[in-house]
Amino acid sequence: MSSRTRTRTRTVKTAAGIHTVRIPRQRGRRSEPFVIVVPERPSLTREALGFVGRGLWTFRRALAPTSLSVFAFLVAGLLHLIAWWSSLVIAPVAAVPLGWLLIMQRRRPARSTALAWRIGLAALATLAAVWLALAAGFGPLAGPLALLWLLIWITTQTAWLIIRPSR
Repeated sequence: MSSRTRTRTRTVKTAAGIHTVRIPRQRGRRSEPFVIVVPERPSLTREALGFVGRGLWTFRRALAPTSLSVFAFLVAGLLHLIAWWSSLVIAPVAAVPLGWLLIMQRRRPARSTALAWRIGLAALATLAAVWLALAAGFGPLAGPLALLWLLIWITTQTAWLIIRPSR
């Protein structure tokens, strides 16, 4: 066997995380090359995080209110730290859902169930806007604001699962 056809094991580079097993050269007529593949086993933490990540990705549309509420919580915390006065700008936004309810009732009047859903939606959106203004001013964990955030989140997620068409 010439030196040109022989593979040099010292110059072979492998990627990070790959385990290389070196086997001495076999002599004799039946010396066929063979490969040993040793799979790297992920840690239990990585398995658990992968399981949670796949579950969140699978149910991402059903969990839309959860992601929005966590985003609102983080934004309120950042606004409180950076500019507490932003609550004075956000406070008038709390009247927008009530205006929407009045405009919708004037354009397309609704009765019974549809009216109840509209009123509930407007009340929940108003409460969420008031919470955002208060949390931006005083901090999202001040007083009963954390409990109020939790109640708004549970109510919104429950209503979303009821309203949202399942596939």
